[in-house]
Amino acid sequence: MARVVVGLSGGVDSSVAAYLLKQQGHEVIGLFMVNWHDTTGTLEGDCPWHDDRVFAELVAKKLDIPLHVVDLSADYRTRVVDYMFAEYERGRTPNPDVLCNREIKFDVFLREALKLGAEFVATGHYCRKTVTTDAAGAPVFHLLAGSDPNKDQSYFLCQLSQEQLRYALFPIGHLIKPEVRRIAEEQGLATAKRKDSQGICFVGKVDLPVFLQQKLVARKGNIHEILPTWPKYARREVCDPSAVEPTDAQLTAWAAAWRYTVRDGKKIGEHNGAHFYTIGQRKGLGIGGRKESLFILATDVEANAIYVGEGDSHPGLWRPALRIEPNELHWVVPAQALRVGESRRYAVRIRYRQPLQGAVLYVRDSGVYLVFDEPQRGITAGQFAAWYDSDELVGSGVIAE
Repeated sequence: MARVVVGLSGGVDSSVAAYLLKQQGHEVIGLFMVNWHDTTGTLEGDCPWHDDRVFAELVAKKLDIPLHVVDLSADYRTRVVDYMFAEYERGRTPNPDVLCNREIKFDVFLREALKLGAEFVATGHYCRKTVTTDAAGAPVFHLLAGSDPNKDQSYFLCQLSQEQLRYALFPIGHLIKPEVRRIAEEQGLATAKRKDSQGICFVGKVDLPVFLQQKLVARKGNIHEILPTWPKYARREVCDPSAVEPTDAQLTAWAAAWRYTVRDGKKIGEHNGAHFYTIGQRKGLGIGGRKESLFILATDVEANAIYVGEGDSHPGLWRPALRIEPNELHWVVPAQALRVGESRRYAVRIRYRQPLQGAVLYVRDSGVYLVFDEPQRGITAGQFAAWYDSDELVGSGVIAE
């Protein structure tokens, strides 16, 4: 049996993970992270970690395991929150949960766990890990989707490396959520009926513009409506995902984001800063009186302009492909990486909880292109695309456009 440090978060998932590990005979140690102190923009009106710590302490006492507390807020601010600010300032929409796992839970937190003599680090993620060996007999670690299709969290771990996966354990990955709740209730764990956390990892639910105004200045700008009849929609080359080998020019054209200028649409309102908004967003525009909702089609932080369209079927919301910069590409198992000039079919998601989408991945000198079988809604720069081979998460990358 091994010494395992569990990231006790104060939620039911990590609580049951700790219980299962102890049942298996491991030496289990709880470690609670304090990652955020500032309440600016939080909707709860208080730092949610205060309550989380109380629940973590109750669970540790019930399971009779030691609980340590570590303050990682300085690392969290510089490696996750500052990254968020920088991305929004560029007009991109980051995914802090993916960054939190790569930079904090399986890096800074992992190092703290190793100081406690950990052989493994466990979390309450709904995903699985398997191990094979390569030709030289060295272990190869594979990241698999969780068994619960409604809770699979492998997407949030899409940036983990072999070294990080080497230490990782996911004790509840084979369970479905109702089973986890049932185990917690049967064992009398204080977290059994506690609601799942929401919002930004370790920050909680926030009023995003207020939260971002800690560093990003509000600036009045104009909202312009783009009509579905905008001429360039009709002139875009039709994407044929069944094409045997598209040219580099075709891939570039298919993946290109829609570009607008203020001359392309009529001004219909004002906003407080283009960097506070994201593609596909429906709420927060303050414009009513429409048959259908207005959705953000694009933002231009340099011109401080927002472009919107009416209705979920607006052509500006849909695109057939996306591109990833070569230096933003990550393969969980490096030996599975495609070389320049190669292509392969995968199942892809571009946001958490999105059903997997069929696509072909093409590797070119200019980047990686994902061409979908069906056009995708709200492809957003700064988010992560992750691709799967069956239930194995093979790779991921930051969407460039």
